[in-house]
Amino acid sequence: MISDRLQQSQLKHNRPIGIITLEENIPSPPGTPKNPDTFSNPVCYEVVRGTGLLELDNPAGLQSFLTAGFNLVEKGVCAISGNCGLMIVYQNQLAAALPVPVFLSSLLQLPFMARLSGPDSAIGIIASSSNSLSDQHLRIATCGTPMKTIVTSMEGKKHFGEAVSENGVLDFKAVQAEVVEVALELVGQHPDVTSILFECVDLPPYADAVQQATGLPVFDITTLIGHVHSTLVRRPFTRMDRRLRT
Repeated sequence: MISDRLQQSQLKHNRPIGIITLEENIPSPPGTPKNPDTFSNPVCYEVVRGTGLLELDNPAGLQSFLTAGFNLVEKGVCAISGNCGLMIVYQNQLAAALPVPVFLSSLLQLPFMARLSGPDSAIGIIASSSNSLSDQHLRIATCGTPMKTIVTSMEGKKHFGEAVSENGVLDFKAVQAEVVEVALELVGQHPDVTSILFECVDLPPYADAVQQATGLPVFDITTLIGHVHSTLVRRPFTRMDRRLRT
């Protein structure tokens, strides 16, 4: 149950979404969750510092994320998300500990995506690197529900690698071309893919280009944040003092 004090704080600050971010120095163009211009709703941030924070079964990492989550609650957020798909490793613990909704990773959309198409369809997942996303990450995200996923990555893509390296330089058009190339290879090799999910939070700026190229629904952390915020801050459909005309 959310306390009266917390509810008042959330309303005072227009109910922002809190986003936990890693300490990193890479370009964050609009479309990435680290850029506040990405969102139509207010956001605020809390940085977790250190290395190895996203390793599975890391008590020190979990404590850092719990501290960040409670700090965001004190700032008045109405929900908490994350700035890396691999933060799914702390989803269950933070959701249990914090008094606001928690949705740390775009991977949480997988069960919903699986229901959008027939049982023979697959979900294409694009990760940042070939060895970052494991079966255990997917099991946490889906609570073990079986579904067909095809995982590919931006591994070996020159301009993407330069952009996400520390103090990286972003050539937007070149990275966009690489992301589209990876997506087209994915659907070309796997015609049963009927939707695409970006695990990597650096990919949403290119979602429109990928959709234009593939014609498929494209999900990422921004679609998840937008959906959750829309459920927490509902708006009236009509003014109550207007008469409905037939």
